[in-house]
Amino acid sequence: MLKARMDAALGKTPCDWVIRGVRYLDVFSCEWRTGDVALHSGVVVALDPGLKAVREVDGRGRWLVPGFIDAHVHVESSLVVPSNFERSVLPLGTTTAICDPHELTNVLGTGALRYFLSEAERLHLDLRVMLSSCVPATHLETNGAGAVLARDLLPFKSHPKALGLAEMMNVPGVLNGDPEVHEKLEAFQDRPLDGHAPLLTGGALSAYALCGISSCHESSELEEAREKLTKGIAVWIREGSVAKDLHALASLVTQASSSCLGFCTDDRNPLDIAQEGHLDHLIRESIRLGVDPLAAYRAASYGVAVHYGLTSGPDRVGAIAPGFRADLVLLDDAATCSIRTVFKRGIPANELNWAGNVTGKPEQTIHADPVTEIDLQAVTGRVHVIEVIPGKIITGRSVRNHSDPGVARLSVIERHGKKVKPANAWVSGFGEGLRGAIASSVGHDSHNLICVGDEPRSMAIAVNALRQMGGGFAVVRGDQVLASLALPMGGLMSLEDPARIEQGLVALRAASREIGCALPEPFLQLAFLSLPVIPSLKLTDQGLVDVDQFAIIDVRAS
Repeated sequence: MLKARMDAALGKTPCDWVIRGVRYLDVFSCEWRTGDVALHSGVVVALDPGLKAVREVDGRGRWLVPGFIDAHVHVESSLVVPSNFERSVLPLGTTTAICDPHELTNVLGTGALRYFLSEAERLHLDLRVMLSSCVPATHLETNGAGAVLARDLLPFKSHPKALGLAEMMNVPGVLNGDPEVHEKLEAFQDRPLDGHAPLLTGGALSAYALCGISSCHESSELEEAREKLTKGIAVWIREGSVAKDLHALASLVTQASSSCLGFCTDDRNPLDIAQEGHLDHLIRESIRLGVDPLAAYRAASYGVAVHYGLTSGPDRVGAIAPGFRADLVLLDDAATCSIRTVFKRGIPANELNWAGNVTGKPEQTIHADPVTEIDLQAVTGRVHVIEVIPGKIITGRSVRNHSDPGVARLSVIERHGKKVKPANAWVSGFGEGLRGAIASSVGHDSHNLICVGDEPRSMAIAVNALRQMGGGFAVVRGDQVLASLALPMGGLMSLEDPARIEQGLVALRAASREIGCALPEPFLQLAFLSLPVIPSLKLTDQGLVDVDQFAIIDVRAS
């Protein structure tokens, strides 16, 4: 293989491809250069003129950039299995993705890690797996897998697709020296350690970084992100279906910073991918917001590759240079990220032989008993209210009367068969006109059933609909299920084609609007209301969690 590549580079044999006269991104100097880019046996072999090729592309008037790298993604949040995920995102220029399968791992345990690592080996998409560090995320919720400890992760560490330790969400555990947390950190000191530290600053952030944690995708404020960069923590700028931080952080992206910044989607559903794009959307939008295209494309590839050590070794990525894998995106227009051709290992994406049949084994993971409207009654009067902030997964909080306009019921039902009673509280932000219920089995990160509504009867119907279809989403008005989408793979993913999932999401969004929901993406917004590592107030199956105190509090306000 090496000799064949060298012979092509030296002009002794024809290259597989030459892209002639293209303006390509030199990530090392952060400049556009013009010339020929030669590809052979899956890598860039030369940047020199005059080489012959089996196939040629006229690159004049076009731009060539390295394939995009999603710095942090939960494939499960795309609602499709990995093989359908790559079909969605690879033609949009995402050629590598750093994933954390902690959603499915919270449901199924280490079997989920084995599944993702196995899938990663058969995909064209370079899917790198960060081993899930927080299963469960905290002791304040009930998951299906129980605790996944350091000793459970270590057997996977040597897998060729395992990259490091995934997002360390248990910030109190890190700062307070929790033995189980620190055992994981110490076991992976020689690998990348991903962070998850929303709004963490000052000495606490310094102590967090001191543990070797070197990235964070949870920055939602500009000064927060700047402090993280100053303390050696790479910032992954996120634009998912709910959490949208690009507008707040875009000014951070410069040529100087683009080697320690990157873009990520974290949680982005297939409807948004189809309508807006994937990483190409983040690049396009960042340039529209005034980011230098050179910096945007460099951050989207080289910055992430350097961080994860992907720019060295026999299969290096992130640059257009001899020896780097030919994961490339040919653009008709750099300013709008208008994609003409995506090359994966030197093969156009539309010529790839996709990885056979979709794999995955649906199994019943919804073990909750049927619920009644009595089960979903919350305390009334002056209560603590979770305040949804559109476009954010952090929440506000207030003390209000339960009957105030815009205050709705919120319930979390343990679904893993542990017989925990439903937890009920109050939330605002779904709209003053909400008349019905929205339920989901996607409830980060333990993925219990979560439901919002104006009265318990419709909420119970929605929750019981999830039981019957093995998980998914449901919208109910009165006694009628208006729309639903089954997610039988762990209650998180479907084996259906992404186009079918898009159709289902369109129907669900229409139904949610029909019952008066004011949020454009209520399902993922709902899912994050049960995640007790994101400030400030959340609801798990164990009760109402004050994230700032890291404790369960009474729903009734004193």
